Amino acid sequence: MTSNGTTWTVDTVRSADGTMIAYETAGEGPPIILVGGAFNDRGTTRPLAAALASDFTVYGYDRRGRGASGDTGPYAVQREIEDLAALIDRTGGRSHLYGLSSGAILAAYAAAEGLPVIALALFEPPFQAGPHGGPKPGLAVRLAELVSAGQRDNAVGLFLIEAVGVPAEAVSGMRGTPEWAWMEGLAHTLAYDTTVTGGGELPAARLATIAVPTVVVDSTGSPGWLRDAAAATAGAIPGATHLSLAGGFHEVPPETLAPALRAALLH
Repeated sequence: MTSNGTTWTVDTVRSADGTMIAYETAGEGPPIILVGGAFNDRGTTRPLAAALASDFTVYGYDRRGRGASGDTGPYAVQREIEDLAALIDRTGGRSHLYGLSSGAILAAYAAAEGLPVIALALFEPPFQAGPHGGPKPGLAVRLAELVSAGQRDNAVGLFLIEAVGVPAEAVSGMRGTPEWAWMEGLAHTLAYDTTVTGGGELPAARLATIAVPTVVVDSTGSPGWLRDAAAATAGAIPGATHLSLAGGFHEVPPETLAPALRAALLH
């Protein structure tokens, strides 16, 4: 498959519980796995992958329940860590990890468990590090109930307001757009993202066990609670660095992010 001038090889790998995980690769160099967050599949991480492919062999994958990957139940965060273990093994046994949002938490937990991670890059893990922001307790259950009742629209709205912090009036304006239809299609995975995040508390003791070089990134255009979370995450990981880059709400353009990741991970 070729997209925007980059050639991708598509394949699958079997996780420990038998779930097939779909992934694509491009580029040459040391491996890096991109771990997406809510509303992400390997297609949404592809622009960053293309920007990194000149220096890395990039692995973009569909987290379980998304895209072409399977979704063996019941869901557990540990199963997603096992998915990463299978992917790391497929890369040759050791890999860099880059995680966005809930994917940053997964990447951090994988490193904390001692998976063979070369170095770690985390973009705005959505912990609650201060009195504002962060997910709400019980949100995963409420999201799952809405999806089970066929109310995907309401599940997306609830997640955007309570987990991301998008104002209710802005959410109302998003309804009916092509982007909204895309988000509804992934609504069943929002409970997974929220389960990964848990109650939102910063797991300082768990993060303190990470023993690989780590950079934590935030966007200058993100709300204060996400930027505070990035700073607190960097403070909890031994030797981690904290980097703020020019960007928008919970995102930094690939042309800005990719050079920063190269400099941090390949120095």
